[in-house]
Amino acid sequence: MDPKRVLTFRAVARNRSFTRAAEQLALSQPSVSHQVAALEREVGAQLLDRRPGGLQLTPAGELLLVHADAIAERFDLAALQLAEIAEGERALLKIGAFPTALAGFVPTAVARLRALHTKALVTVDEGSADELPARVRSGELHVAVCFQDAALPRQEHQSVERRDLLHEPFLVALPPDHRLARRRAVRLTELANEDWTAAFTDGLIVRACRAAGFEPRLVSLTRDQLAIRALITRGLAVTLAPRLLAEAFSDTALRPIAGDAPERDVYAILPPGGRHPLVQPLLAALTETAAELQAQLIAPR
Repeated sequence: MDPKRVLTFRAVARNRSFTRAAEQLALSQPSVSHQVAALEREVGAQLLDRRPGGLQLTPAGELLLVHADAIAERFDLAALQLAEIAEGERALLKIGAFPTALAGFVPTAVARLRALHTKALVTVDEGSADELPARVRSGELHVAVCFQDAALPRQEHQSVERRDLLHEPFLVALPPDHRLARRRAVRLTELANEDWTAAFTDGLIVRACRAAGFEPRLVSLTRDQLAIRALITRGLAVTLAPRLLAEAFSDTALRPIAGDAPERDVYAILPPGGRHPLVQPLLAALTETAAELQAQLIAPR
């Protein structure tokens, strides 16, 4: 198949109009019609059903549109990466990460990278685990650090590569003077009547409470780690904290969870090709940092 014809077909399919596709591509309408007709001959199947009420995709057209979108995405990424080379920006590495990873894990890895590549410029941008893969796919970020609930099916993201880094358990985070603060381990059911803080109403923390048999009474919804820590230390709420935050939450009482404890998988997202030359060194630094955290199994306070 001629890639130019595939992309022309994509414009027609997305606009559901030869005229609007021609305007978008700065081509004449007969030229667009000719290219789509030639593509249909190439693939040996009708791609568009030209009805009086408008264009409709045939089953073959729907299938090809999925691949056409992927091709367009890769062309856009290639154009962005080539522009970076042309503009001499390849020393700048753009990283994205979820908030908890920015509390120490990612900065430690970046410091390791900078120790070896002293002229490297690095920017770190916060993002949610849901949005970061798309930002890597588009070229906005060169690499991202994401996570998923380990209890859910493994998540693979379209058109990017996943590299596992860390399997991380959660701890109960309590006020220092809480009645259970000196326990060796705490059952979630013992916190059923407490006020809770969480990032989402349907996230890992809430799912863990529901699995333990109760609905948490949420008094705060925030991803701000400073706000969460303040709520806990002042006795206003309890929560579940990942081990990555053990040092940042040192003024709270962190205790292991008795019984089935929630866990999450932390992983890196890499673009499909044309990677920034510093991506591999950063990945090595992330892997080394993750291995140290995994081995330390930071003792709860």
